[in-house]
Amino acid sequence: MAPPSAKRSGSNKKAQLGLFAGYLAAGLGATLGLLLLAISLWRPETFNGLRSMASDAAAPVGEVGAAGRVGSRNFFEAIAGYYNAGSKNAELEEEIRIARVRLAEARALEQENERLRAVLQLVEGDVEPVTTARLIGSTSSSARRFAFLSAGRRDGVAPGMPVTSPLGLVGRVLEVGANTSRVLLLTDTDSVVPVRRATDNTVAFAEGRADGSLRIRLINLGINPLKEGDIFVTSGAGGLFHPGTAVAMVTEVTDDGAIGQLLSNPAATDVVIVKPIWQGNVVTDMDAPLGSVDSEGDESSSSQDEE
Repeated sequence: MAPPSAKRSGSNKKAQLGLFAGYLAAGLGATLGLLLLAISLWRPETFNGLRSMASDAAAPVGEVGAAGRVGSRNFFEAIAGYYNAGSKNAELEEEIRIARVRLAEARALEQENERLRAVLQLVEGDVEPVTTARLIGSTSSSARRFAFLSAGRRDGVAPGMPVTSPLGLVGRVLEVGANTSRVLLLTDTDSVVPVRRATDNTVAFAEGRADGSLRIRLINLGINPLKEGDIFVTSGAGGLFHPGTAVAMVTEVTDDGAIGQLLSNPAATDVVIVKPIWQGNVVTDMDAPLGSVDSEGDESSSSQDEE
């Protein structure tokens, strides 16, 4: 076997030169790094300009990255808002429904306060009321028109006493028990109330029609002076009802009078006032009917007392 040649080829010389150059560059780099480290420790402000130049050079790239981050965040927030919009709308609609209910309740309370204030003014009038009570029931399915009052003999209520509301006359007491009473409403067919037109002395009788309205029959027949919208009040004739209490408004003119709408609707009346008979010592014509009613009422009241 021939011994290796002692001479190096040209390629080996190039490799040696490349290796030497690498060592030299590494040494120079290490020396430069040590020099820069020493300068940064000894004079930190020396590289401020270089750092500023590097920041300025990298600013466009940073702005592009920041814009990308903001855009992606807005995009994901928009998607999340889109998915949350349904639930938000449902919550808002529920809040609106609740607010509407609260508004309706507030309006109802306001109307109730107005009715109570009107009742208070009615109580504070010239006529001393017997008592204040509530209508606790009515005969809605019967051909007769009665209502039941939460006051009776113990409260000073007696047969024949007028029952009024802030809007006008409701009826009169028919039967009296210990704690309750039965009221004959104006719309009952047996109810007849002497009335007059509020603007003059056109007198008539208001008779119940059992359908929620009243028939107004003129006493003086002839040319009918009534017209729609006329208001009729109690005239005081007979001494039972106090004069000037509102009764009905004309809605239809007939040959002998008119058809009137009851002003104080018992279905919409809660609190009522029981007043004394206007001229109790003058009322004589009512003794017979009220006497029969009293006997019947006494039987019902005695049965209640026994219970």
